Amino acid sequence: MRLVRYGEVGRERPALLDAEDRLRDLSGLVPDIAGAALLPDSLARIRAADPATLPLVEGSPRIGACVGAVGKFVCVGLNYSDHAAESGLPVPTEPVLFMKATSAICGPYDAVEIPRDSEKTDWEVELGVVIGKPAKYVAEADALSHVAGYCVINDVSERAFQIERGGQWDKGKGCDTFGPIGPWLVTADTVPDPQDLSMWLEVDGRRFQQGSTRTMVFGVAHLVSYISRFMSLQPGDVISTGTPPGVGLGQKPPVYLKAGQTMRLGIDGLGEQRQTTVQG
Repeated sequence: MRLVRYGEVGRERPALLDAEDRLRDLSGLVPDIAGAALLPDSLARIRAADPATLPLVEGSPRIGACVGAVGKFVCVGLNYSDHAAESGLPVPTEPVLFMKATSAICGPYDAVEIPRDSEKTDWEVELGVVIGKPAKYVAEADALSHVAGYCVINDVSERAFQIERGGQWDKGKGCDTFGPIGPWLVTADTVPDPQDLSMWLEVDGRRFQQGSTRTMVFGVAHLVSYISRFMSLQPGDVISTGTPPGVGLGQKPPVYLKAGQTMRLGIDGLGEQRQTTVQG
């Protein structure tokens, strides 16, 4: 299934995409694509519904982040060896974890703000993992059963804030609009192998990133298990799993975003995003 949230910011409604790519409202079944609605029993109830019997959404409404009320936005750094190399950093021996502010979350087609005083705003296409069942001290062999689905994430980053301003990475990762999520939450039953997904990103029509989840240092099952040792994961929590090479920081010379540019990015089977950058 492809689950979607549509409507004005802060007033999004749940929906699914039918076989003809039409939005079908799910408000009669779940209040939102969030929290308990992502539990296995709830997803099974949605799956059992005949899309033809669900209200058809007319027009072309705004598409919001495909998950609402996100409790934790956990990110994994340097999870592709070739991205670590372009960043001038060693390949981690354990996953590098940091948190992205939930206030950074926005829709897949919303504008991305270049923060005030920004010099080095960058892009990162990433596979997003959405938790669907509580996870604490989960074995790697069982980890994927705790995943509700997958989505596209643009882990927008301000490198000067992240690297040159002292302290943790979070200040360069959590700016408003730095977390576009979606367009769809594709349920795990329709993603045969999360470690075999091609991904790409373009800026103003120039392709900078072209990679595959096959080259992750730590795969999805390992990450869910590993993170659950340090914090419990709840339905609706999001894990952003790292980016392949081709970020602006890694260009020679580096290339960074400025207002008025367009990013397009996607992952096979999970849809595409498109954002225009604006001055914050």
